Amino acid sequence: MNAPRSNVFAPLWAVMRKELVDIGRDRRTLALMLLLTPLLTPLLLIGMSSLAEKRIRTQTEQTLEVPVVGAERAPNLVAFLASRGITAVEPPADLDAAIADQSVDVALEIAPDFAEAWHGGRAAGVDVVTDSTQRNAEVPVARVRGALEAYSQQVGALRLVARGIDPGVVRPVGVGTRDLASDAAKQSMVLAVFLPYLLLLSGFLGGIYLIVDATAGERERQSLEPLLATPAARGAIVSGKMAAGCVIGITSLLLTLLALKGSSMMGDTARMLDVRWLAIGKLLLILLPMVVIGTALFTFLAAAAKSVKEAQSHMSWLMLLPMVPSFVLMVNPIKTEGWQFAVPFLAQNQMILKVIRAEPIDPATWGMYLAAALALAAVLWLAAVHRYGQERLAVSG
Repeated sequence: MNAPRSNVFAPLWAVMRKELVDIGRDRRTLALMLLLTPLLTPLLLIGMSSLAEKRIRTQTEQTLEVPVVGAERAPNLVAFLASRGITAVEPPADLDAAIADQSVDVALEIAPDFAEAWHGGRAAGVDVVTDSTQRNAEVPVARVRGALEAYSQQVGALRLVARGIDPGVVRPVGVGTRDLASDAAKQSMVLAVFLPYLLLLSGFLGGIYLIVDATAGERERQSLEPLLATPAARGAIVSGKMAAGCVIGITSLLLTLLALKGSSMMGDTARMLDVRWLAIGKLLLILLPMVVIGTALFTFLAAAAKSVKEAQSHMSWLMLLPMVPSFVLMVNPIKTEGWQFAVPFLAQNQMILKVIRAEPIDPATWGMYLAAALALAAVLWLAAVHRYGQERLAVSG
């Protein structure tokens, strides 16, 4: 006779309860697994957004002191810069060295023939001296360049008027910009670099520590062999351990998303990304397959490890996997295309970016993403079941 239907999942639930009870005995480890990321998330969000805003506000609103070589050659230019909050100061003895050691962000060099060219109605030379690789100098350089361009346009227009020429003559085409990016998309740019990685890492590695103890730890303690000797199917044992890991991972993920929601009430994060409940629900749906994929992958890897230390050695490269899409998109930005939503990690990265930018996601994209993610999770689960079917798994040492 076939076993009652209610008993089909009994081994799975038994293994899952066992693993959750075991991890629950170590309350300190459990607290770290569940609370570390949720506690760090608001601190990172609030801290980084505050630092970014403070840096931009400081560099755009405060008086900017700029060393000027040959300031006496262009007194009108120096006065104009002062009206824009840019004060000319004496340059250091070695300007190039000062730029190199970052004691000076930007400087100006006025050409020796500036006055002659100015009075002759020709283009007078002014060089902006900076190090383009120093990112902390971006705002000061932009302020100086903007002021110089404004001065050049103003003087050029006055010269044309003095000759009885309409300044619009030299601007046959009035070029304007109509930016279609939403406010949410603009404000989320600061967080678009690290937030997808943070969320991906939270989902991908959420249940790994339980899996380490449930597989490599039990193998090291020689307690895995009695479990494998029971009549329970290997698939049920693997599923039970994975289910316990997913419970921990999903709980940590939920706390992380709630911390993300809560952090919007403590600072300016709410202006930088979409944190409505609908958006939080979308992020949860996106990251749930990631929890299963990470748990299944590490179940497969940890099953081949003979000790906890050997299993933990995989953490170094596993933590790099969610970073790959962010690095690729940073170095080589690409247009969003349908195939990307079927590529692991890249798909999650693109989906998370759409949510935090408050962009709509059509049903076809959801379908492709979920189908590809669940298919990968199923393949990894089958690989883990196959590895658990090997007799050498029960042998330690």
